[in-house]
Amino acid sequence: MLEIKDLFVEIDGQKILNGFNLKVMPSQIHAIMGPNGAGKSTLAKVLAGHPSYTVVSGEILLNGVNLLELEVEQRSHAGLFMSFQYPLEIPGCTNFDFLLAIKNAKLKASNEAQMSKESFKEYIKPKLALMNIKEEFLERDINSGFSGGEKKKNEILQMAILEPKIAILDETDSGLDIDAMRVVASSIKSLLGSETSLILITHYQRLLDYVRPNVIHVMMDGQIVKTSDASLALRLEEKGYDWICREKVEV
Repeated sequence: MLEIKDLFVEIDGQKILNGFNLKVMPSQIHAIMGPNGAGKSTLAKVLAGHPSYTVVSGEILLNGVNLLELEVEQRSHAGLFMSFQYPLEIPGCTNFDFLLAIKNAKLKASNEAQMSKESFKEYIKPKLALMNIKEEFLERDINSGFSGGEKKKNEILQMAILEPKIAILDETDSGLDIDAMRVVASSIKSLLGSETSLILITHYQRLLDYVRPNVIHVMMDGQIVKTSDASLALRLEEKGYDWICREKVEV
């Protein structure tokens, strides 16, 4: 379970998260929507441990462990995964070498035996099939020359390798055509087990048509201002965010 309690975050003295609260139970899918500048991507980066942000106060607990006391790699070992809105290109390092390295790092942190190249090749085959990815994809440099859809598929493949307890996907739907959207969404759903939870950060309804969330939150001014079921995304698609702003004023 992920629980965020009264989180205040600043960058360069500017307040970004303003008393943010969220509780995500095992196997739940939560979608966070909101206008630009609401703090959605900041939330994802703070969860992952980005050093540019200052946590003024609050707690982030993953199964009772305070993530704010952990380094970035320790958060990953504890079961946190984050996909980037704009995945980086890393020339000179193949996907295969990178994926093997992150898998063995996770195994080492759990005091489990590490995988050889040969055993990893067999381990990854069904995951490639799940993502509709050809094996030669593994010999390409990380995201180098990849299309937007290939980059997003690559990140979900990383998620499949790491098997996180909580995954934060920051605008995974950006840059995807319809076919890629279906493959990515299907892969995401198949990776969610009874102990895995998901936070989807998105602007649009289209991904939510495939990955149906249990809960949708609207974020404004660094905090959640409205929470509802999946029907809320349809209202936002139709009416935008102005009506929620009016509700806030009236309250």
